Amino acid sequence: MTDALAPHLGIVHRHAPPGLTLTSIPRLEIRVGHETDAKGLPLYRSMVCFILQGSRYVAINDDPRRYDAEHYIISAIELPRIGPVVDTGGGQPYIVASLVLDLGLLAEVASIVPPGSSTAPSSEGVTINPITRPLRDTLLRLLSLLDTPDDIPGLAPMVERELLYRLLQGPQGRVLRQIARPEGALSQIRRAVDWIRDNSNARLRIGALCDATGMSRASLHRHFLAMTGLTPLQYQKQIRLINARHLLLGGDHRASDVAFSVGYESASQFSREYSRQFGAPPARDVRQIRQTISNPTSS
Repeated sequence: MTDALAPHLGIVHRHAPPGLTLTSIPRLEIRVGHETDAKGLPLYRSMVCFILQGSRYVAINDDPRRYDAEHYIISAIELPRIGPVVDTGGGQPYIVASLVLDLGLLAEVASIVPPGSSTAPSSEGVTINPITRPLRDTLLRLLSLLDTPDDIPGLAPMVERELLYRLLQGPQGRVLRQIARPEGALSQIRRAVDWIRDNSNARLRIGALCDATGMSRASLHRHFLAMTGLTPLQYQKQIRLINARHLLLGGDHRASDVAFSVGYESASQFSREYSRQFGAPPARDVRQIRQTISNPTSS
């Protein structure tokens, strides 16, 4: 697999410095970094991710699963949990290429791809799947357009369609079809996630959430837990903590001020939950991240 990914990595080294690169190919992102850099990327959106170097754990319904260059990951819902980088070997950075899904294009391609007869639907918001050679080759063609930027407007849409075609033929084709559908439980939970994120600093009102999604309380709780591994309240708490971390890293804010701005009524409760989530109190956690970013090889 290392040799098979050598061309992919060569392109990344030419076009993606350490950190997150929003490439000139629409919705294609490349992350190059060490473990502590990845802590700053706490959300999976509706996207497909390909690890090109290293591996990491992803918590799916409290079940830690490892994925690496032998696999790709499909995220159907924006999830606030991302596992640690496991190993990159020889101090090399973790590298992942991610394509945020265009739901309209996905639906268009799905309409011409026959649904697989043996593919079982999944209730999980994140799935890990073995990569195939045709899919890896298609990814290389997409990345190669970074070397010829004038070709991106004309060729990137065609290569992206091929990539989606390959994904729809894979073991989670039905999951991708669910993502593209405007109705169904997955669509309703996506609306629930959006509503919670838009109202993350306010007290969570389950009745209002049910109204926003058109779901009963029992159905909302059951599907939300199945797809995210969290209750709506737990999801909101993680979103608050992620937002707080971004604020703390982005400026010289007092932890207590940040706590109140993201919706906490108690600074002490915020500190306890922050420590439980990130492994250290706010000030120490931010200090450690900044030290690592300034000297990444020391980790």
